[in-house]
Amino acid sequence: MADMHATETRPCEAVDPTALDEVVDYTSGLIRIDTTNRGGGDCRERPAAEYVAERLAGAGLDPILLERTPGRTNVVARIEGSDPGADALLVHGHLDVVPAEAADWSVHPFSGEIRDGVVWGRGAVDMKNMDAMVLAVVRAWARAGVKPRRDIVIAYTADEEDSAIDGAGFLADHHPELFEGCTEGLGESGAFTVHPAPGRSLYPIAAGERGTAWLKLTAHGTAGHGSKPNRANAVSRLAAAVTRIGAYEWPVRLTDTVIACITELAALEGLSVDPRGEDLDLTELLAALGPAAALVQATVRQSANPTMLSAGYKLNVIPGQATAYVDGRTLPGGEAEFIATLDALTGPDVHWEFHHREVALEAPVDGRTFGILREAVEHFDPEGHVVPFCMAGGTDAKQFSRLGITGYGYSPLRLPPGFDYWSLFHGVDERVPVDALHFGVRVLDRALRAL
Repeated sequence: MADMHATETRPCEAVDPTALDEVVDYTSGLIRIDTTNRGGGDCRERPAAEYVAERLAGAGLDPILLERTPGRTNVVARIEGSDPGADALLVHGHLDVVPAEAADWSVHPFSGEIRDGVVWGRGAVDMKNMDAMVLAVVRAWARAGVKPRRDIVIAYTADEEDSAIDGAGFLADHHPELFEGCTEGLGESGAFTVHPAPGRSLYPIAAGERGTAWLKLTAHGTAGHGSKPNRANAVSRLAAAVTRIGAYEWPVRLTDTVIACITELAALEGLSVDPRGEDLDLTELLAALGPAAALVQATVRQSANPTMLSAGYKLNVIPGQATAYVDGRTLPGGEAEFIATLDALTGPDVHWEFHHREVALEAPVDGRTFGILREAVEHFDPEGHVVPFCMAGGTDAKQFSRLGITGYGYSPLRLPPGFDYWSLFHGVDERVPVDALHFGVRVLDRALRAL
């Protein structure tokens, strides 16, 4: 086995052909390991954790397997850098996936089938592709004797598709020493191709995330017979509050990341705009940006979408209590406004509380790190344009931010026109082209060496 720490970092060069074969094999192999996370603790990531740990060990690393709950396994390993005074870098990916109904798919979702240059299966997009890329790069470095400038901590986590309580949250709260020195992190999702128009390729790199504000609403009332008038009906009270929340139009709030994205998209369209200007007509601007506006449409406002309702046990009985759940998302600096708005929308007859709560994030887009991430993508696709963007949802970067780690979404893939990558997140027939995986390995290798 090659000594991973034998030489200093070499100039950026193509990874070896073995790495290109391995990234495809590992993506398929991980997909074949069913790590479905049904929520509420119903998941078992350990077989996938053992799979990645074995391959990390084969690259000369000493992976540690950690569990809060039996079977909910995380893997952490550290690559020693050549500069002991440099800050460390975290590279992380999760091992769990959302459920998939086999009857809805063209192939079995856990087959990992490779057909016509495409790897199929649950996790091909979210995010066993990136898990495999990291493995392939680390093993290529071991064969070549590459040593990065800074320590790189590799983390494969459990439970990202639910609360992260058994995954990144557990690691951040109970094993912070494993991430000593880490100031920045790379995870999902970003640096994949978006084709807003013929001949134009965008690569959005995530430099922000909206915060998570999952809410539980409870309405109390007077129980009684369904045939009698009841002005203290818990179901009616809850329904009215849910209707108000669903109909509410949140005001526009442009964060630094969204402003940077709009500015770059407008420049590509030859538009001169000031996103901070008082006379900005956002509707008109988004229309002018065309399909590229999808990169910002979901993040120019906060949001609260009712998703679940529960009340009653018999048709002719008015229950004394009704509950609902709302998926809320907050912008950086917007939580106080979000709370005040929910207080007003729910009113005096409905109590609400946070069911799950995580912070919103923003990372610099004008510094060295983002510049390196941009350069690595555009080196391998000179016609492509990298833009920063804010994710509508969230990732494990939220939990790792507790340790002072600034996160970027960076899972590079070059995708052909017509390949709607976003629609495949948690979707049917999830798949990733082999060529995209090869591109991702090359880009990730270049970026990690330079960082």
